[in-house]
Amino acid sequence: MTAQHAMQNIDGKVVVITGASSGLGAETARHLVKAGAKVVLGARRLDRLQALVKELGVDNATAFQVDVTDRERVKALVDHAVRTFGRIEVMINNAGLMPLAPLEMLRFDEWNQCIDVNIKGVLWGIAAALPHFKAQKSGQFINVSSVAGHTISVGGAVYSASKYSVRVISEALRKEVKPYGVRTTVLSPGAVDTELPASVGAPGVNHAIADYYQHNAIPADSFARCVLFAMSQPENVDINEILFRPTVQEL
Repeated sequence: MTAQHAMQNIDGKVVVITGASSGLGAETARHLVKAGAKVVLGARRLDRLQALVKELGVDNATAFQVDVTDRERVKALVDHAVRTFGRIEVMINNAGLMPLAPLEMLRFDEWNQCIDVNIKGVLWGIAAALPHFKAQKSGQFINVSSVAGHTISVGGAVYSASKYSVRVISEALRKEVKPYGVRTTVLSPGAVDTELPASVGAPGVNHAIADYYQHNAIPADSFARCVLFAMSQPENVDINEILFRPTVQEL
C-alpha cells in the first residue's frame, strides 16, 4: 500500500480523541488533520482544546469539554461528534494518568483516580461509540495501554493493573465485535514526551520519573504515526496491538 493510498483511508474519517488537550492526543490530532480527518477533541481543559482547534485552523476540528470519569459526559462527546459530522469512525481512548508509587505509601485517592480514568474512562468510551459502530457495521477503537501493560515494576502496581486491564478489555471487545466489522487496536507506548510524568504525585518518585523522561523520552509524533498506521489499513486488516519504546529504554 502506497503512502497516498494510506492517506486516502484516513481522509474524511471522523475521529474522537479523549485526552486531546496535550501530549499524545494533541499531536495525533495534528497528524490526523494533516491527513484529512475530521477530529473531535475531548479533554477537561477547554481553553487548551480551543487553542489547539485554532492552531489547526480548519473547520473539521471541534473542541468538547469532557471528564472521562463521567460516563454521561463521554456519551455526550461522541453524540456531539455524530451531530457535528454525521457519524463517527474512530474512537481513540487516550486519556490517562500515571500515579506511580509503592503500595506501602497508601495513596488511596490516586488508586481510585487511576481506576476511574484509565479503566472506567476506556469503558465509557467504548460504551459511547459502540452503538454507532454496531449500527453502521464498521468502526475502529484505538485504546491506549502502555509498556506498563506488558511489564511490571516496583511502584507500578496500580498503574500496571490499569494498563493490563486496557489490553484485557480490548481483547474481549475484539472477539465480541466480529459480527459488526469493528476493528480494535491497542497502542502501548514506552517513555514518550507528554505531560504524563506530571501526574506522578508521590514525593521522590516524581523527580526520578521526570528525570528519566527528560533524558530518554521520544517525541509524541512517534505515537501519532502508530495511530495513522493502524487507521490507514484496508478494512479487512485489523492491527490489534502495537508496543513501542525509545530505542534506549530497557524497561
